[in-house]
Amino acid sequence: MEKGQEVAWWSAGVTSAITCWLAIRRNPDVRIVYIHIDDAHPDNERFKTDCEKWYGKPIEPIKSKKYSSVSEVIQETGFVNGAYGARCTLELKKEVRVDYQNANNITAQYFGFEFEKKQINRAVRFFDKYQDINPIFILIEERLTKNECAGILLNAGIALPVMYLLGFENNNCIGCVKGGKWYWNKIRVHFPMVFQQRALDERVAGFSCIKGVFLDELKPNTGRKNKEVTAECGAFCQSEFKDVFDKRTDLILKGELKIQHLNLFAA
Repeated sequence: MEKGQEVAWWSAGVTSAITCWLAIRRNPDVRIVYIHIDDAHPDNERFKTDCEKWYGKPIEPIKSKKYSSVSEVIQETGFVNGAYGARCTLELKKEVRVDYQNANNITAQYFGFEFEKKQINRAVRFFDKYQDINPIFILIEERLTKNECAGILLNAGIALPVMYLLGFENNNCIGCVKGGKWYWNKIRVHFPMVFQQRALDERVAGFSCIKGVFLDELKPNTGRKNKEVTAECGAFCQSEFKDVFDKRTDLILKGELKIQHLNLFAA
């Protein structure tokens, strides 16, 4: 890209899908980019095609030149998940985004943070760390939640991705290392081969996804859904932005500060 270009990141989740739709309405020339990982559900290709038809423009796939899957990252690096996030997110998504960003003349980037307290807080902290890339949080601007994004898709005649229909909170890679006990027992039921592979990955690395227990030791039917959160895995790692709430978060929730005016206020 020689001319400066805006980019919207599509990740096969409902919030990213609506982020891209709104970005196109604001700037028809925006480029829609998808970081592909082999661990994604096959239905994501159907969802991608449906969105492309709705948008009236293609979604550009890019991927890591070093790794194709979560298993490759774990087995070659020996890292699973920790206090500063998952190594697979760094290798398969964040570094791919940064490489793409550095190779192209990008003037702004749209990210799918929704209008919800934790997400607003993460957007504020993301802005503080990466304001040089001119991030745009259009869902927060429009005060749209994840459920409202899902409703827009359904009203447009687009079926939600299968992972949502199976009861998962997010459309991450199948076998996300950030999941808890409830999540992994659900993976065991719906995707037993993935469960077995990730259990093997843990033993090869010598570290577990869940603190204090390896997957091959996990008892079925343990874990509580309402006690767990599996972070949406987009083009960055949300673990970079812990839930220590910034004072600006409540101002945005109350409508006293617009997300696009963050650069006018010190942290």
